[in-house]
Amino acid sequence: MDSVDFPFCSWLDSPVHNAWLVAEGQRLVTFAKASRLPGGFGSLDAQGRLPDGAIAETLHTARMTHCFAMAHVQGIPGCLPLVEHGVAALLAGPLRDARDDGWFARADGEGDTGKTAYLHAFVALAASSAVVAGAPGAEQLLGAATAVIETRFWSEEEGALRESFAHDWTQPEAYRGANSNMHATEAFLALADVTGHTHWLDRALRIVERIIHSHAAANGFGVIEHFDVQWQALHDYNHENPTDGFRPYGTTPGHAFEWARLVLHLEAARQRAGLPAPQWLLDDARGLFANACRHAWHADGAPGIVYTLDWQNRPVVQARLHWTHAEACATAAALLRRTGEGEYEQWYRRFWDFIDSHFIDRVHGSWHHELDPQNRPGASIWGGKPDLYHAYQAVLLPRLPLAPSLATALALGNVTK
Repeated sequence: MDSVDFPFCSWLDSPVHNAWLVAEGQRLVTFAKASRLPGGFGSLDAQGRLPDGAIAETLHTARMTHCFAMAHVQGIPGCLPLVEHGVAALLAGPLRDARDDGWFARADGEGDTGKTAYLHAFVALAASSAVVAGAPGAEQLLGAATAVIETRFWSEEEGALRESFAHDWTQPEAYRGANSNMHATEAFLALADVTGHTHWLDRALRIVERIIHSHAAANGFGVIEHFDVQWQALHDYNHENPTDGFRPYGTTPGHAFEWARLVLHLEAARQRAGLPAPQWLLDDARGLFANACRHAWHADGAPGIVYTLDWQNRPVVQARLHWTHAEACATAAALLRRTGEGEYEQWYRRFWDFIDSHFIDRVHGSWHHELDPQNRPGASIWGGKPDLYHAYQAVLLPRLPLAPSLATALALGNVTK
């Protein structure tokens, strides 16, 4: 899909803005290099240090491997060894279950939480980006990750992923989650680019049809997060634990933004592959973005996007999370690139202004991961600065076309100079 011509001076076309994005990305990557551990990558504290006793985790290892792969492809020195380290950790380190296959959440299954679709989607994403970066072992990791998704998680009958199992693949969880399927959609877009197999795009469309075009559209484009195995909504899920970092009660506006962006990527990917791309993909992306802006921005009288809303669109958890604003910004850029409409330019600038004023930590580096309702640094949900993924993608996506996916687009040089 070709980019539209903007009828105004857009930041997406601004050499100064693009230079700022590049510089911020380099700053983020430099900070994140300290997360390396013998068995993968771990969580950094607010000062950018590994705490005493830090151990490797699959989520951070996969996300860091993905990000360092993108950094290497762009030509940032010192990142390929980190990609190779991540691939080795995921392929043959203690994060992988050598007996039953798949990946633990933490090394050697510490605090065993079973095998989750969410984590396996990120392993597949990391593998796909590492393949683009040319890291040794990446193809083998990709094959291992896709095999587990094919045999354990993908349900052809449901057109979506099963959620989780015990470590030995028994005890399937009687739950279906939008979050894991959202990241599967992201991974499937990358897998289609790396493997050339378009069935990944068909699977992504089936996921989007179910979770967005069916359930979210019927809910005013507020994304329903939690379902039973028959895909009936669980509206009261985690009502007593509303601050959960992965399965909070109510709706999560940050996911509405993230879904909107992925829907646009899916539309562009299908068009690029010569596959049908229904009109409702753009319509649903617009609806998701509009609903999230309407109800979550300035929802409690202060600037910023609240973490969660209840079913009457009232704020529940008023903390502002960095990933939510990163996704909002990237999605505004995607809609702006897709439509050329000034409304999205205004939101894009508004979100970056807020991020610049409140999230970017120019003292200790990276971004504060959480702000309290008064927009002061907080840690009620996410302590420290463990996550490069959302912020780094937010500085890359505005400079790229909607398809192909990130690592492939960077490798092809499809970047705004």
